Amino acid sequence: MANRSISPGLKSLIEMGPIALFFGAYIWLKDDVFTIGGTEYGGFIVVTALFIPVILASTALLWALTGKLSAMQVVTAVLVTVFGGLSVWLNDERFFKMKPTLIYLLFAAILFVGLWRGRSLLSMVLSEAMPLDEAGWMILTRRMAWLFLGLAVANEVIWRTMSTDAWVNFKTFGLPIVMFAFFIAQAKFIKAHTPETPDDA
Repeated sequence: MANRSISPGLKSLIEMGPIALFFGAYIWLKDDVFTIGGTEYGGFIVVTALFIPVILASTALLWALTGKLSAMQVVTAVLVTVFGGLSVWLNDERFFKMKPTLIYLLFAAILFVGLWRGRSLLSMVLSEAMPLDEAGWMILTRRMAWLFLGLAVANEVIWRTMSTDAWVNFKTFGLPIVMFAFFIAQAKFIKAHTPETPDDA
């Protein structure tokens, strides 16, 4: 299937919509208890069960519209299905809360391995959006790897020591804000390492 472009707004809506729906459903159902097949399930588990088909549908829709998926989108869909499924099957919310930790550890490890081999694997994903020079890609990749590692640690600390409400707020608002702030902080660096084009000259 050929790659196609869609508007950034629609892409963001498809990617962020499931997270917004998860947050809204959690706020609505978090204090409820549902008895299904003789087993009681808290609102968090029910919302997790609903989130799995939503994230799979959004991933499939993005693929249908663009003809491509990033590695992070594929890994996220797989881990949501696996760890969300385990949480529902075992009626234990801890598995779903571990998911961001594993995602960020995986991507940190991938980036660090690439750096160890003298390559910026991040450039393979973002080169179209940010045409940096080689030195810029290596530095940005190192910073991103450490950011992912820090987010993994933060997720572990928050879900293990704080309430479910605090973790849901962190996942819904904290993680996107940190990522946005990180790239805003890199703006001057990115500009300095963007090669000049003939038009720039």
